[in-house]
Amino acid sequence: MTLDIFKRREKERERYGNRLPPGQHVVENWPVLTYGGTPKIDLRTWKLRLFGLVEEETTISWEEFRAFPVTDVHTDIHCVTTWSKFDTNFAGVSIPDLMVRVRLMPEAKAVIAHCHGGYTTNLTLDDFVRPENLIAHTYEGEPLPKEHGGPARLFVPHLYFWKSAKWLNALEFVPRDTPGFWERYGYHLRGDPFKEERYS
Repeated sequence: MTLDIFKRREKERERYGNRLPPGQHVVENWPVLTYGGTPKIDLRTWKLRLFGLVEEETTISWEEFRAFPVTDVHTDIHCVTTWSKFDTNFAGVSIPDLMVRVRLMPEAKAVIAHCHGGYTTNLTLDDFVRPENLIAHTYEGEPLPKEHGGPARLFVPHLYFWKSAKWLNALEFVPRDTPGFWERYGYHLRGDPFKEERYS
């Protein structure tokens, strides 16, 4: 890190205090960072599959998904690549509302998010089942842009944003916290921005 960047980040930390995680800087835009290309997803065939350690596998269509109650979340988001964006507004289906559609087996301890294009990421159930976590379909009052994971992405604002997997199409419930795509390449298994859990 150059001296100028270090000084700029120190000034931002002084300005924003504990709201800004260590090593982060504030941006006004929303950078597009993606593994692979942006898929073309037809809402007529979009499905969210809930499987693994569940008593009965469930598949939710787009029409069923949009019939769930809508939860609004106003929060900051933080990317492992060191940007943070304050005061974002997302809406979607809260994870607790989604979980009424499945009954987990007792041995389920974690979840793997699966996405169009083959991307995966992992979360413990403690990190996954929180009221502020969403399957998000709306950003700032508009449909979630395709380049940011539309029509629906996982939204886990208390962790680095690689955990908020784009283009979600399945949730697999598993017996242990198992590394996903970036975690297998050295990213931290959990990813708490306030602990700087960037890499394992």
